[in-house]
Amino acid sequence: MKYTNEDVRRQDRLMSEADAINLLTDGEYGVLSMQAEDGGGYGVPLNYIFDGQHSLYIHCAPEGRKFRCIEKNPSVTFCVVGHTRLVPRQFTTEYNSILLHGTAHLHLSDEEKMKALHLIVRKFSPDYIETGDKYSEKSFHRVDIIRMDITEFSGKCKHVKDNKI
Repeated sequence: MKYTNEDVRRQDRLMSEADAINLLTDGEYGVLSMQAEDGGGYGVPLNYIFDGQHSLYIHCAPEGRKFRCIEKNPSVTFCVVGHTRLVPRQFTTEYNSILLHGTAHLHLSDEEKMKALHLIVRKFSPDYIETGDKYSEKSFHRVDIIRMDITEFSGKCKHVKDNKI
């Protein structure tokens, strides 16, 4: 997993790698973008969990358009947007975001899927781990997990001083 900001047009808005990892770890959702079956684009907002190494896990249904797109072309991107704040009097927005490039994988082993479900419960329902783990086991046959192996990512941010005009 390589952190590179070389292709970011606004070099004055680069995010540090540490801040990008923090956003990746703490972010609540991102947009998974894929090539659609007809050759166009397809993006969908999803919750995710970063494994702390080089992969994201995405909880989803075991069939559907995402699966068909990934089966056709597993190259994907994932965008996480963190803090945003409109600054109307300055006609701008304060923000931070990261863009990840990688490869999506389907048909994971049951062991890896359960590991991902446990990680998801710990991130999104930390006060209900025991109940969440039981729920994951009970609903295991109705869900699937996509793993995105991150090859490279970049980060960008804009901080705004709220000046009076």
